[in-house]
Amino acid sequence: MSNIARSQVEVNAHEFAVDIIRLYQRLSGSLHEFVLSRQLLRSGTSIGVNIREALHGFSRKDFLAKMYIAYKEANESCYWLELLMATDYITPEEYTRLYAKATSLSKMLSSITKTTRESLQKEE
Repeated sequence: MSNIARSQVEVNAHEFAVDIIRLYQRLSGSLHEFVLSRQLLRSGTSIGVNIREALHGFSRKDFLAKMYIAYKEANESCYWLELLMATDYITPEEYTRLYAKATSLSKMLSSITKTTRESLQKEE
């Protein structure tokens, strides 16, 4: 994976985390919703943390493991967004915007993990 792709996935994950933190602040503050929003806060901010850990991993296998965790967290974030939408805690516009960001991250991370896994298999 090139440095450009790494930078883009890191930037996207950071922007998504900021959006999720702001959503959590609103949901827990004015709407007093703490359970679903806390789960989304955890998974939505975990994506970037795992990407950062992967980029500073001690091996390519460690890199792959952390990127795969980030991929799973992006998919989990989609689930929490679906529940928040279904229970009318977020608007359709918020859902569409955030869901698109989460699925974009998921696609990027899926590509990264697939490419890395194939590269590792060739080395064995």
